[in-house]
Amino acid sequence: MDAISAPVAGVKIVQASWRDLKSLVALEKICFGRDAWPWMDILAALTFPEMVHLIATASGQIVGFVAGDRRGREGLAWISTLSVHPDFRRLGIGRELLQRAEEELGMDRIRLTLRASNRAAFDLYRQLNYQIVDIWRNYYRDKEDGLVMEKVRR
Repeated sequence: MDAISAPVAGVKIVQASWRDLKSLVALEKICFGRDAWPWMDILAALTFPEMVHLIATASGQIVGFVAGDRRGREGLAWISTLSVHPDFRRLGIGRELLQRAEEELGMDRIRLTLRASNRAAFDLYRQLNYQIVDIWRNYYRDKEDGLVMEKVRR
């Protein structure tokens, strides 16, 4: 895949690989703390054939990551994780990563889950036509609910 420019000058979005594992583990911890994926889950996202995995880079540093998987039997795809380093938020990088992942997933229905308190992510997803379709009670380790949102593309 060719790199494309994101809305921020100098930021590129490219395919992630297993070579990015160490940087992605660190990014997950910065962005999600206790909810961060363990390294084995990140490695799986980077190597399973049906996964879409993209990174945003700036000056050689990974500043964003998105992973998603197709679930053909269910007729939908899931965005498994979307993270942007705090120093690079609100610049359009998360939006660009998500839209690019949606295109690559190529499914008509796409779902994701977020903390009920994550207002910034909720607002972004609503702008991109995601709707709440379920609430998973006590989903996170601290018992916060998870909002399941879905976008119907066609």
